[in-house]
Amino acid sequence: MTYYLTYVGLLLTAYLGGSGATVRQSLYWASLLGLFVFSGFRYEVGCDWSGYWFNFITPIRGYYEAFTWSEPGHWSLIYFLRQTGLPYPYLNVATSAIFFVGLHALARRQPNPLAVLALAFPILIINMPMSGIRQGVAIGFMCLAFVAFMDRRLIVYVAWVLAGSLFHSSALAFLLFAPFVVGRLTSRNVVLSSLLAIPGVFGLLQTEAAELAQSRYILREIDAAGAAFRLGILSLTGLFFLWFLQPAWKREFPSDYKLAVIGSWLMVGFFGLFFVSTVIGDRFGYYLIPIQIMIFARIPYLRTLRDRQIWSLAPYAGLTLVFIVWTQLSWHFNQCYIPYDIRFDVSAFR
Repeated sequence: MTYYLTYVGLLLTAYLGGSGATVRQSLYWASLLGLFVFSGFRYEVGCDWSGYWFNFITPIRGYYEAFTWSEPGHWSLIYFLRQTGLPYPYLNVATSAIFFVGLHALARRQPNPLAVLALAFPILIINMPMSGIRQGVAIGFMCLAFVAFMDRRLIVYVAWVLAGSLFHSSALAFLLFAPFVVGRLTSRNVVLSSLLAIPGVFGLLQTEAAELAQSRYILREIDAAGAAFRLGILSLTGLFFLWFLQPAWKREFPSDYKLAVIGSWLMVGFFGLFFVSTVIGDRFGYYLIPIQIMIFARIPYLRTLRDRQIWSLAPYAGLTLVFIVWTQLSWHFNQCYIPYDIRFDVSAFR
């Protein structure tokens, strides 16, 4: 019931957010802070709660040693928290803060930022900063990178991608976007991007994290529950944009056009990873959800779009249906997220 009430509240604020700038700003900051508290101060909620607890108690002799391990940003943050005397739950507070800073940076670029929060809650927020916190941090940094992409700031874009890779090495794949930050979306740049990606992909495949992913998710054939639905929604979004929304978007939102087009092509292409490994396909797909949310949130403002009101409601209807089915039928959701508990007294972990 807690999740339903939160989601309904976000939907109502998204609706009210279209009524005026003053109302929208007040509701937005209250909603953003509320979601941060909901995620960061949860207690024993999320499938990876115990896994990250074991990470937290792993002996680390210093920042130098932390940076010799795979995804050193995660271990350095743990070392910092332990040196300052903060207990394990503050790891979730810190990682949630980074995620929501990134989401805020992307949301404030939209005509109705409250719509971004509502659209992000059913899948992205519950699965990432409330469970897979390392990738949640990486997605927060990628949101900042996407903003830099729209602003044509190449060095800043690369810096945010590299920052994200310190917490989840899979973020390195998005260096593939770099040639398009200042360059045009042409066949020549697509080829250049592919060539530049080869050493990066090769290096990524040689990492300890890649070897672990291959042995765990491909050779042992571990599946991600719900991956087919999440990747399916992404693919449909990409196809819908490329087939239907692209002309209107190019006219009305030219500054975001390249990001939306490249993201949509990747949404379609990433579905192919589903047949290699549902987990790997799902993990890469999460990085594209912020772009998907941006597309959904902009539909009501595409003035030349036919049947705009119907298409504006469709994403909310689809996500609500998926959210209800997932929460009612998924053993994963019931095992990891119910009952929801929130605590501010974490002295038991000292």
